[in-house]
Amino acid sequence: MSETSWSERLFGGFRKTSDRLSENLTGVVSTAKLDDATLDDVEDALILSDLGPAAAGRIRAKLAEKRFGLSITERELKEAVAEEIAAILRPVAVPLEVTAFPRPQVILVIGVNGSGKTTTIAKLGHWLMEDDYEVMLAAGDTFRAAAIGQLKIWAERIGAPIVTGAEGGDPASIVFDAVKKATDIGTDALIVDTAGRLQNKRELMDELAKIRKVLGRLNPEAPHDVILVLDATNGQNALGQIEIFKEVAGVTGLIMTKLDGTARGGVLVAAAEQYGLPIHAIGVGETLDDLRPFDPDLVARVIAGVA
Repeated sequence: MSETSWSERLFGGFRKTSDRLSENLTGVVSTAKLDDATLDDVEDALILSDLGPAAAGRIRAKLAEKRFGLSITERELKEAVAEEIAAILRPVAVPLEVTAFPRPQVILVIGVNGSGKTTTIAKLGHWLMEDDYEVMLAAGDTFRAAAIGQLKIWAERIGAPIVTGAEGGDPASIVFDAVKKATDIGTDALIVDTAGRLQNKRELMDELAKIRKVLGRLNPEAPHDVILVLDATNGQNALGQIEIFKEVAGVTGLIMTKLDGTARGGVLVAAAEQYGLPIHAIGVGETLDDLRPFDPDLVARVIAGVA
């Protein structure tokens, strides 16, 4: 996919947020100068576009500091907003790097059912394989036969080996087998699918603790990454998921998926401001090439409607 078509896809993915923010900012600049009333309107527009009160307040304060009392056009306002959004996003744009020694780098992938977790694992595997890394998948979400079946299909599609067990089996023993196998053959990255049940936090915590214990026995550094997959169409609910998974799973980074035009992509900014967790990648569709590293400047301009 060319960079131009990626930008277009991204613009399509953030269209709902971008249109809403654009609509809310249009007409805000009714005075010749940026005054308190205009800044109030800008802050409201940002909150209505899912950027959240904290990010909206920060952007308002920066605009006031730099431009208060100065005349500003609508285009200049959007450019200024894009710059402040980028300032929030840049510190969290962290590429996922395979640096573990000894190998493999163990990447636990978590997320509620329906978040696009399994597809994201396949895309991530494909992406790493394109970078010449050896990848193995492990089907640790044993509570849904569909999850195991789906991951098998994806493993075949990207040409990666997979370790699976029976439905209802012990996820920790599957992870044990997978790490052992990956270590023996010198695999670079082991990507582990884990259960996405949030209804019973205690059960999930126990399960993840057991997986960590098993990993610790084989490789004290593992897991190297605990990545939470978020569905961008969930808007503010995604923030609640970060809160819970951070507590139960020790999340180290995020991947935002389903940026498909209906998504409330402003939540990406809210997540960056509120949690400061690394955002490794974003996904805009269903094909294998739809997952890309997170580009904060491009995303900021797309959200503000100036890309």
